Amino acid sequence: MTSRAQPSQQPHIRATVACVIQRGGRYLMVEEDRGGPRTLFNQPAGHIEAGEGPIAAIRREVAEETAWEVSLDGYLGLYVFKLNGLTFHSHGFIAAPAHFLDTPLDDDIQAAHWLTLDEIKALDAAGRMRSPLVLPRIDDARAGRVFSLDVIHER
Repeated sequence: MTSRAQPSQQPHIRATVACVIQRGGRYLMVEEDRGGPRTLFNQPAGHIEAGEGPIAAIRREVAEETAWEVSLDGYLGLYVFKLNGLTFHSHGFIAAPAHFLDTPLDDDIQAAHWLTLDEIKALDAAGRMRSPLVLPRIDDARAGRVFSLDVIHER
């Protein structure tokens, strides 16, 4: 017999998506204004909205944050991390740029940039990454630790 957790004991989990997009030795990154003294950088990423699965969410987030339509190539896996009392379940994907949409970016996105791995590492060393998962996702993609999109079962 299992006991139900009291409301105060319920986990505070946020489901998110993020995507490693590489072209010609550069990675597509977004520069975000989070209200601090300087902008932060991240892969195209965001929350899964009500009624969405991870695949629909990552396609939407990439388009909204970068104005790119992408071809999803694989699933990097589920990355779990804790921040400020919340647990994040972040679905990682890899993709290739397919078509530039030339649409406005989300309000909090300052720009989308194609950066080298060395530039991303320098930003990380300077404390300019929004997520601690940016480099691990890139490392996994570079190492070929990629699963078929078929491992995601959406109904």
